[in-house]
Amino acid sequence: MMIHEIPKPEISPAFTIDDIHKIRRWHYDRLKDAIPEERRADSSRRTEEALKILGLSFGQNNPNTMLRR
Repeated sequence: MMIHEIPKPEISPAFTIDDIHKIRRWHYDRLKDAIPEERRADSSRRTEEALKILGLSFGQNNPNTMLRR
């Protein structure tokens, strides 16, 4: 897998524009050599982790999913 394991940047308590730049650079550096399948897999994994933290499941309260019923 070409996704680089780069430590997350330190974010200041004030969350400044510089912090946003650090996060964007971190994302770029992690994924710059990844192929599309790797990017999708990483995005899906991170989405699932975030949904677990929020206590949601994929598709829950999603208007697109509700339209398919």
